[in-house]
Amino acid sequence: MRVIKLGLLGLLGLVLVIVALANRAPVTVRLMPADIEALIGWNWQDELPLFVVMFGGAVVGLLIGVVWEWLREHRQRAEAAEMRRALERMETELGRLRPSAARGREEGAQPAEAARGR
Repeated sequence: MRVIKLGLLGLLGLVLVIVALANRAPVTVRLMPADIEALIGWNWQDELPLFVVMFGGAVVGLLIGVVWEWLREHRQRAEAAEMRRALERMETELGRLRPSAARGREEGAQPAEAARGR
């Protein structure tokens, strides 16, 4: 399985290198459209290789997706944490009750089911 994983990662790396070599021509990246730049008098632009723009866009998109999902799943994480705390409280209470139930049986007390006639 490890060999397959490494082979697929190597293949992905090779594809990314080929895409980068095929798209290394410089492109102009602007922060805002030219009309808005003229209106506010501030323009930022830079020339970058096309593969940097493509890979950068993919990375930014993935990061936005991760943050979006993390924020969306907040309610489920909060509910899970509350359930975990409730379970810990119940396990603690059960741990306190078990020794007292065992002492009651040792002293000759009948279990609750036997007392009801079951």
